[in-house]
Formats: sequence, structure tokens, C-alpha cells
Amino acid sequence: MTLTLGRYPVDPPVVLAPMAGITNVAFRRLCREQGAGIYVCEMITTIALAHRNPKTERMIEFGPEENPRSMQLYGVDPVITARAVRRIVDENLADHIDLNFGCSVRKITSKGGGAAIPVKRRLFGAIVKAAVDAADGLPVTIKMRKGIDDDTLTYLEAGQVAQDAGVKWVALHARTAAQRYSGTADWEAIARLKESLDVPVLGNGDIWEADDALRMVRETGCDGVVVGRGCLGRPWLFADLAAAFAGRPERLMPTLGEVAQVMRRHAELLSDWYGTERDGVTDFRKHVAWYLKGFPVGTEIRRALAMSSSLMEMDDLLGKLDPTAPFPVEALGQPRGRTNSPGHVFLPPGWLNDREDDAVPEGAELDNSGG
Repeated sequence: MTLTLGRYPVDPPVVLAPMAGITNVAFRRLCREQGAGIYVCEMITTIALAHRNPKTERMIEFGPEENPRSMQLYGVDPVITARAVRRIVDENLADHIDLNFGCSVRKITSKGGGAAIPVKRRLFGAIVKAAVDAADGLPVTIKMRKGIDDDTLTYLEAGQVAQDAGVKWVALHARTAAQRYSGTADWEAIARLKESLDVPVLGNGDIWEADDALRMVRETGCDGVVVGRGCLGRPWLFADLAAAFAGRPERLMPTLGEVAQVMRRHAELLSDWYGTERDGVTDFRKHVAWYLKGFPVGTEIRRALAMSSSLMEMDDLLGKLDPTAPFPVEALGQPRGRTNSPGHVFLPPGWLNDREDDAVPEGAELDNSGG
């Protein structure tokens, strides 16, 4: 059965995970050109959306070809969440709302936000229900982690609460907040969540290649996959995913020359979106290492590309690459993007003492978006 999101079919059943500073209009367009799916914008805070923060107003833009328009919200207050969702509905800002309960960074969890929220089951349920009730029929979904740590797992209970509140699917990043982005994702948790819910369950974690997605579906029974770090410097992963879910064997392994063309396209799209070439190329710098991962490119050119400020400068540097260099197969299946070590999850004092407490945590939501 085809995965659906309200009236929208999701075929292939693939979702681009929101990534701060990455999944803007330009990157979403680049990925969308490779294959279909749901492409979610950068995380937007409900308070910033409700209060029309200028930076956030820029981040909630969508391209004319984006359909459906998917927006991820992060909030800690049911009232503010409802206000933000009503604005989305009233002003026709998006077609799909995803709620983020997976952020594990200290500045968020130490205030009681992000991955800390599902511990407070009544507060968590109130936030989700507020969004669903205010959405006026727009599909609402959630994304979460397994829990705080192995001693405080919340995903099964939170999944049931979200289902009861009316979400259209639940996505699970199969790591705890304590794991952050370390180790391996616990796909068995995805399988357990799938067995416990009636709504679709999407799996997230350690999808580096298209065949990983097929294996996750096969091993867990999940209804779709959420792809994050695996597509960094590899937007063509979505073409591979489309082929994989269609049962086709072809996989893209572009030469360095073909990768250079994608890099140029990416920088150009960023320049168009920012409105200036310098801003677009400067923002592109963070992507250089991901695109060139495993290719035989010298340190000097890598450094120069990561410091370039114009498309002409980029063209000159990209022209020095060996266009015939084959794709580095040894890089296949390897982690991409940020990795770190597991660590202690900082929570407000006494946060775990009363799971029925539905008080809104103070200072847990920033007034600007992006994570």
C-alpha cells in the first residue's frame, strides 16, 4: 500500500529530514530534481513563526514547484503551537506540519525542550493535540527519538499518545538523546513501534545508501524512511532511493566531473535564493567537504573551494579537478555529516520526578529558527 500524507501520495516513501542550515529552498530543489518524496524545510520555532521573526519569515519560503509544502515546527507551549499552526492555515503557508521532538543539544534539553518533552507525557500530548486541532485538516506528523537514554525510553508511549491525538504518522530516529549521533541506530526499536501503532511508522537512522532503506523496511516493517545526513554532498541519493523502491537495480556513482556540475548547480541555486552571488557561494562552502569525500582532490583545492566567494572563482577551481576520476566506492555506506560521542543529557532539575507535570518549561524555545 502506498504511503499517503493526507491527500498526497508519498511515492517513493521517502522524507528528507530537516537539517539546520542545509534544507533550505535551494537544497530541497536540488534533491527534488533527483526524485520524488517529501522535502521538509529547516526547523521553525513556533514562537518565531507566531511573532513573525524576520529570519524565520525568510526560512518559511517555498519554491513554486514544491508540492506538498512541508514545514517542521518545534515548540514547547500548546498555546503558542496552536497560534503558529493557525497562522500556517490562515495564510496558506504549508500543506503539511511536522512536529520535532528529537533535538538533543544541551541548550535545548537543559531547559526542558526537544527530546526532553516526551518524558512529560501530558505536556507532550497537549502540544501534539493543539497542533492537530488547529491544523484544520492539514496533516500533522511527529518525529522523535527513542527517549532520554536507555534507562528512560519514551518512544512507545509517546507514539501512542501522538496517534491518539490524531497525527498521520510517527517518525522515529532510532537513537536516544544520550547517543546524539554516535553509534548505530536501533532498528529493532522501529520494528517495536510499528507493531504497537496503527498509523504509519517511518524509520530514521543510518540510511547511507538506497539499499539501507530497503533493508530497514524489510527488517522493521516500517512504512517509509527519513533520510538526513546520508544525502549531504549526495543529493542524487534520492534518485537511488526512487530506483530502489521501484525495484530497479541502477545506482548513481557520478564521476568527479559530474559531481562538480552538481556542486556548481547547488551554489547557483543558493545564490538565486539568497539574492546575491557572494552570500550563496559563501553558504555553499560548508558543502564542499561532503561533495568531495573520498575523491582524489588535493588539500589546496579543497581549501580554496571552501573559501570561494563567487561562481567565477568556483568555476576556475572546479575546472582544475580531474573530471574522469571515478566515484570512490570505498565511501559507500560510510557515515556523513556530524558525528559525535554519546554523552550526558542535561535536563532541568527534577525533570524526571513528575512525568504528569504539564507545566510549560521556561526558556526552552528560542525566538529564532533553524536549530
